[in-house]
Amino acid sequence: MPQNTPRNWSQQVTGNSNALDLEQDVFTWGDPLKIAVSLKRSADNSQRRKAEPFASAMAMLNFYINRAGKHLPVQQREVLEKAKDELRVLYGKPRHRG
Repeated sequence: MPQNTPRNWSQQVTGNSNALDLEQDVFTWGDPLKIAVSLKRSADNSQRRKAEPFASAMAMLNFYINRAGKHLPVQQREVLEKAKDELRVLYGKPRHRG
C-alpha cells in the first residue's frame, strides 16, 4: 500500500466523499429521519455525484453499513436500516419489503 494511503480507506471515503458533502458524524446519529434528511440534502445539493440523488444517498448509506460490518453496534445498525426506509419515503420510493 502506498505510504500516503490511510489504512482505513473506507473511513476516509465517508469522511471526505467526492460525491457528497456529508455532515460530520451523520452515521452515528440516533435519529433515522434526521440521518435521511441530511443524506437527502447532501445528495440533492451535490454537483459532483454521478447518479441520481436517491441512488447516491442510498449508496453512501449502504457503503457505510457494509464497511462497518461486525464493528457496527446492533442498535446503530437498526437506526441506519430505518434511515433507509426514511430515505425511501423522502424520495417517494416504495418501502423495502423483506
